Amino acid sequence: MAEQPVTGRVYLQILGSRVRSQLAYRGSFVLDLLGQVLAAASELVVIVTVFAQVDTLGGFTRDEVLLVYALAGISFGFADLAVGQLDDLPRWIRTGELDVLLARPLGVLPQLVTSDLQLRRLGRVAVGVVVLAVVLARGGVEPTPLNALLVLATPMLGAAITGSVWVATCSVSFWVIEGREVANAFTYGSQLTTSYPITVFGPWLRRTLCYAVPSAFVAYFPALALLDRPDPLGLPHALRYAAPLVAVAAVATAALVWRAAVRHYQGAGS
Repeated sequence: MAEQPVTGRVYLQILGSRVRSQLAYRGSFVLDLLGQVLAAASELVVIVTVFAQVDTLGGFTRDEVLLVYALAGISFGFADLAVGQLDDLPRWIRTGELDVLLARPLGVLPQLVTSDLQLRRLGRVAVGVVVLAVVLARGGVEPTPLNALLVLATPMLGAAITGSVWVATCSVSFWVIEGREVANAFTYGSQLTTSYPITVFGPWLRRTLCYAVPSAFVAYFPALALLDRPDPLGLPHALRYAAPLVAVAAVATAALVWRAAVRHYQGAGS
């Protein structure tokens, strides 16, 4: 029973060293952070530009779309910070460095996600927080205890869902040589699909986002709950509060896929 706290301290020490190494070069860190802020802001400019030409998008007003964008941006930023390091998994497999991790008395996935911690990814979170604060200040969301809980919980649940998709799709690298491109289609590709109401997409993509890759539960359904408005698609009312269950299912599925992938792996020389 005493091993768990020790292992936890090891991971915390590793993460602490990553943070200190980045903050040691503050100029470089600030520039990297600004780069992430500008990248997120450019997506925001696209939304604002679109609403300069139209009044609604997929049946949603500008502030409503911005609410979805903000929740999705915060969720993606936290997920990217936590598990974005898995993008390098194909290199770890190809060079045989993963074999070293397997030989250590620590979990492979925790070792990979603590192998690098890019604090610059918080730039996207910062933009999302600012946009969310502006939307809430404009009075589009009723200030109730339930809504306050939703505002706080949704980014964390969204990060869990997005992170689970990240882990599951990156596991493809154990079977496919260039698995990173396959994973990117679902990880960075989902960034676009979660940032807008699913009503702007075609029927087949909407079904995919709701049931196959549960991107709609990252921001769209929680936004409907916060706005207290009916779903233009007529989907069940309960879905707007289903994010916790979806997050648990997504984490469990990702864990099963990752475990199966690691068990399949036989080493760089196999």
